[in-house]
Amino acid sequence: MRQIKTLLIANRGEIALRVMHTAKAMGIRTVAVYSDADATAPHVAFADAAVRLGPAPVAESYLNMAAVLDAAKRSGADAIHPGYGFLSENSAFADAVAEAGMVFVGPSAHAIEAMGDKARAKRAMIEAKVPCIPGYEGEDQDSAQFITAADEIGFPVMVKAAAGGGGRGMRLVHDAKNLPEALQLARSEAENAFGSGDLILEKAIIEPRHVEIQVFADAHGNTIHLGERDCSVQRRHQKVLEESPCPVMTPELRAAMGEAAVAAAQAVDYRGAGTVEFLLDKDRNFYFLEMNTRLQVEHPVTELVTGLDLVALQIRAAQGEELGIAQDDVALKGHAIEARLYAEDPALDFQPATGKIALWQAPEGEGIRCDDGITTGGEVSPFYDAMVAKIMAWGETRKVALSRLAQALDKTTLFGVRTNQAFLASAIEKSGFANGEATTAFIAEEFGEEGFADPEPTLEDMAVAAALLHRKERAGALGSALHVPEELLEWSSSLPRPSTAVFDDQTFQTSASGGDRYAVRSGEGETEIIVRDLGPSHAKLHVNGVPQDYTWAVTGQGEIYLRRSSATFDFQDTSAVLSANDAAAGGGNLVANMHGSLIEVFVKPGDKVKAGDRLAVLEAMKMQHQLEAEIDGTVEEVLAEAGAQLASGDLILTITEDEDAGS
Repeated sequence: MRQIKTLLIANRGEIALRVMHTAKAMGIRTVAVYSDADATAPHVAFADAAVRLGPAPVAESYLNMAAVLDAAKRSGADAIHPGYGFLSENSAFADAVAEAGMVFVGPSAHAIEAMGDKARAKRAMIEAKVPCIPGYEGEDQDSAQFITAADEIGFPVMVKAAAGGGGRGMRLVHDAKNLPEALQLARSEAENAFGSGDLILEKAIIEPRHVEIQVFADAHGNTIHLGERDCSVQRRHQKVLEESPCPVMTPELRAAMGEAAVAAAQAVDYRGAGTVEFLLDKDRNFYFLEMNTRLQVEHPVTELVTGLDLVALQIRAAQGEELGIAQDDVALKGHAIEARLYAEDPALDFQPATGKIALWQAPEGEGIRCDDGITTGGEVSPFYDAMVAKIMAWGETRKVALSRLAQALDKTTLFGVRTNQAFLASAIEKSGFANGEATTAFIAEEFGEEGFADPEPTLEDMAVAAALLHRKERAGALGSALHVPEELLEWSSSLPRPSTAVFDDQTFQTSASGGDRYAVRSGEGETEIIVRDLGPSHAKLHVNGVPQDYTWAVTGQGEIYLRRSSATFDFQDTSAVLSANDAAAGGGNLVANMHGSLIEVFVKPGDKVKAGDRLAVLEAMKMQHQLEAEIDGTVEEVLAEAGAQLASGDLILTITEDEDAGS
């Protein structure tokens, strides 16, 4: 047995903080690592020591094994916890940590390698008699072989990256004619994301549940499971909502899935925390999907229903201790649900978003837990995953947990960057989720082809914004004045002088009508606002006689954010002026729609293109996004090359529209 004294966490954000909290509670010194983009991040400030890895791109920082190992040596670390993502499932890294004389808080390199390759893992599971989906996992990677295998399996099929996860390198194919393109796209995305273009093929199980079993093993031959998590609600094959227990689980089914998961772990001589993922069909048949050889993002829901600290169990197993719990000791109490807060725009097909954080306030309350790695004044950068926080709720029953989660989402504030907060609040209210009936088709079924549209501000919301801007400006003027008695605030010897704000070409005039009472006029309408309590970020108002609570922040000249329940609004007091990005974008110009790396450009000057043609691929936050032509025309100039780092709005190429395009 080897006691860990100093633990380096080879990760960032909320998982780095999560691991540090437990390590410190166990009396272990913690070391953070960081890129230039994370120099002032919360996990850096919280750690006992911190070491710079390099520039912001992951290949030069968090994926740089040599830099991480050097940081561990320089900081005196005797163990490394990889968190999830980055190097957490890299067998070469696990080997390198051991060769450097340090403890890797995770499974052996053998287990990582065996389960990290989907084809090899599936072959091992078939041998271990774990139920598997029919498919092709052979070593012959020729496209013709995949086409033949797909015909034998029968459509629809799922193309998957053999070395990957998280939805990257994955394509659902309904028809044979679409398979060659799907193979090409999946292979390209897999090579960029994982350094391997190897693929596997599986029969697509339509509308299953995605149910995973948490397993733990120690070096003394003990392997147990801690129940299941239902992770069916996903977008782009990435999880959005997770819960434990699964709403349709029975004791018999849990025992069978748990037994299969334990068998899967034992088949590769597993040690530490792992998750065996299954697809569960409508008839309650389950099939092995993959094994994640690390701690999962959604591990807290298991902690909430079992009362166990999974990071502490990881550390104890890594030190060579026994788990200290047997299968019969594991009991699930109550219900827990997790909602992943992403910096993204659900109205634009969940496109990742970036920006400076103007205000972050995590929810609090009975049964509420929030794991985050952000802070007011920080930044959501384009270099890393779009998830910024996990909002969780526990209750004695699923109904109580769901109600608490809804309240938590209504109390969460993130200003400065678009998020999926309103989408999450809407999703958990849908009958399919509320009744525990959600499958992997949930988002498509509940939100349809049109998808999700963010709530629009009401006239009253805009009036409140105008009134709060007025108060902010008044406070600024008061602060620069030598002395103004409290009783003279808002007083005028003449008629009231309204302050004016213009939001989206709509003019709002705010007039004080005594004390904390305001009249906000727009067009023919008037909104009465009475300020009952006004703090730096919270406002209790009566709006046309109705009590309303808002969270607010003024972040720039005339810019104000408001949150009402789970809906966030951003208002800019300005005349309508096209931004530089708007002026550059559209029609004949192709611009980067977000910060990212330009992976490929498919055209050159002089090429003819049609509207809808694929022109380039941009990679941001580990996802690839296709950029298409908006018009028919000829490529005039290509201004960016593959490999370039682009900011949102950067011009990539220009197109001259065909003269007869509109005829």
